[in-house]
Amino acid sequence: MKLIDTVTADEMALLRRDLHAHPELAFAELRTADLIAAKLAEWGIEARRGLGRTGVVGLIHGRDGGACGRAVGLRADMDALPMTELNTFGHASRHPGRMHGCGHDGHVAILLATARELARRRDFDGAVVLIFQPAEEGGGGAREMIADGLFERWPVEAVFGLHNWPGLPAGSIAVSPGPVMASSNEFLITIRGKGGHAAMPDRTLDPIPVACQLVQAFQTIVSRNVKPIDTAVISVTMIHTGEATNVVPDACEIQGTVRTFSTDVLDLVERRMRELSVHTCAAFGADCEFEFQRNYPPTVNSAVEADFAREVALDVVGPALTLAQEPTMGAEDFAYMLQARPGAYLFLGNGDGAHRAAYGGGHDAGPCMLHNPHYDFNDALIPVGASYWVELVTRWLARPAA
Repeated sequence: MKLIDTVTADEMALLRRDLHAHPELAFAELRTADLIAAKLAEWGIEARRGLGRTGVVGLIHGRDGGACGRAVGLRADMDALPMTELNTFGHASRHPGRMHGCGHDGHVAILLATARELARRRDFDGAVVLIFQPAEEGGGGAREMIADGLFERWPVEAVFGLHNWPGLPAGSIAVSPGPVMASSNEFLITIRGKGGHAAMPDRTLDPIPVACQLVQAFQTIVSRNVKPIDTAVISVTMIHTGEATNVVPDACEIQGTVRTFSTDVLDLVERRMRELSVHTCAAFGADCEFEFQRNYPPTVNSAVEADFAREVALDVVGPALTLAQEPTMGAEDFAYMLQARPGAYLFLGNGDGAHRAAYGGGHDAGPCMLHNPHYDFNDALIPVGASYWVELVTRWLARPAA
């Protein structure tokens, strides 16, 4: 089922490639926001700017002018990544060090195609809130839009989002209830000892053996403190210490990330990491400074909305392309919206990267994975994603209010 016409799909593909060529980083999506606002105005859609600094919100009233008071939200993220693109096709990034390496350009194009079709049809009662969100890549743009009154000004019943997913068949849709993406958190542990000559270790308090003990001990949290049916990942990714081979350093820093699917497990991991750090350092006679920063919470689909989204997928793409959603330990700030409103976050299959062959270029055969310098969004997904969104909001607003 494809509800948007070929002209719209082709126009949105060109727009998507324009966005890809002009990527903008978190909270700097000014050109992108200008383009979105201009398109919404062209189609007669009311738009507001400035939520979450650079966010754009569009409002489409149905045939009743929104008199019934019902509304459903759709979200697309806008920002690019601080990385250099290695593709050489015509729409490759024109800005070194900035790249749409996660497909947010495609998400914007899908939501704009959806907006155009809904504004043309308006064959529903209620309203659709189009949320073009900045700063998903670490900036917490969803949190900032909510803090600026997103859901107070536009009180939607439910909110839905999607992300293209390389490796899944192109045009497939995967959605399931429960946790689908993990929380993202960072830690910094500073071990302070006493430096000195490496030939006289007895006169020093070497922080490096303490760090080695901690790195090993942290894995016992996962294997012996977290329930086997729960999930947690503790990754020590940086150890910084020392300046010379014959000097025992004064201090050592350990940094890394923690990811879980629930706040309860996260509470447990943080508590045990702190206890192990403080007491292990004390056992060696060293001092400890423990810092733990919670970033994005887990992304958890509510059951009713996820099941509804799956039913729509069955009708739009068919049973063969409607898949169970395998949770990933990656993080997503749509989690904040799902904390504020019920809803679901789904994956739209981006294929295996073969679509890039039609774009040309000499270095486009690298892996088409998210956050990879050879990645590119598959434009064939625009009509699929837009058709899905149109069907979802139309059917949502047609069902009885909760």
